[in-house]
Amino acid sequence: MSDELQRIMAIDDPYLLLREVTTRLADAQQEVTELARLRRRVVQDLHAQGLSYAQIAAKAGLSRGRIHQIRHTGPAPEGAFLGRGAVTVATPLRRDDERGRTVVAVDDVSSGKRLEDLARSYGLDVTSEHVPVSGDIDLNRDGLVVVCGPRMSQEMWDTYAQDPVLHWERAEDGPWTVVDRQTGTVHRSGQDSEPARSYDVGYLGRLSRPDGEGSLLAIAGIHTQGSLGVVQLLASDLNTLWGQVGDHRFSTLVGVEYDPETSEPQSVELLCPLYRHDEETTA
Repeated sequence: MSDELQRIMAIDDPYLLLREVTTRLADAQQEVTELARLRRRVVQDLHAQGLSYAQIAAKAGLSRGRIHQIRHTGPAPEGAFLGRGAVTVATPLRRDDERGRTVVAVDDVSSGKRLEDLARSYGLDVTSEHVPVSGDIDLNRDGLVVVCGPRMSQEMWDTYAQDPVLHWERAEDGPWTVVDRQTGTVHRSGQDSEPARSYDVGYLGRLSRPDGEGSLLAIAGIHTQGSLGVVQLLASDLNTLWGQVGDHRFSTLVGVEYDPETSEPQSVELLCPLYRHDEETTA
C-alpha cells in the first residue's frame, strides 16, 4: 500500500475524504492512460526496428499474444503530440467595437471544438478556456494548446518570437504575413492578395513556455481559416507529424484552400518542412 493511499484512508472528514479520493482517482486514471500509451509506443518502436512479436515477448517475459494485444489496443502513441494526461484548449475572445461587446469567431469555436474532440479520441482529458480580449494568458502550464495569433496577445507574440525560422510580420501594405527565414519566402493569405482568393496560411508549432519549464502547442492562421486548416491537418495526419518531430520543439506552415461560403478547409498542404528548432539553432 502506497504512502499516498494510506494518507487518504486516514482522513476522518468524510467530505474531505470524498474530495481527495475523487481527485486521486482522476490522477490515477491519467497515469494509467499514459503508461498504456508508453507501453504501446515501446512495442511499436521495437517492432519497427525489425523484432518480431515473439522476440519482444521473449525478452520482456510476456506472451506473444500479450505483446500483439498491446501493439493494437490502448491509447495511440501519437496522442502525446497534443499532450500527456490532460490538455487545455484555449481560443481567443474578440472585441466587437460596433456592438460594444465581446464575441467569439465561429471559426475559432470550430477549431477549439475539433481539437477537443481529437484530444479525447486519444484518451486525453480536456478542458477549454478563452484568451481574453486583453490577451493575458498564463502560458506556464502543462498541456496547453493555444489557438491564438501574435497580434491578439502580447504573451503569444513573445512566444512566437522564439521561433528561429518562421517570423510573423506585417507587409509594407499592411496585412500580416509569415516569413520563412530559411528560404526567404513570404507567405501571404489569399484574402490579402490581388486578386483575392479563398486561401489562407496557418502556423503550427511546439514552442517553449516563458518559464522554460515545458512547452505549449501554438496554432494560428493569418486569418481564422488558417487555424481550421491546421486542425484538419492534425486530425488527418497526426501519426506522421508525431513520427517526424515527436515531442521536440518545431514549427511549420500549412496552406489551406477553403470554401468561401463556410470557411471549411477543402485541401491542406505543408508549405515548408517541419523545422526542428534544436537542429535550426545548432546548425
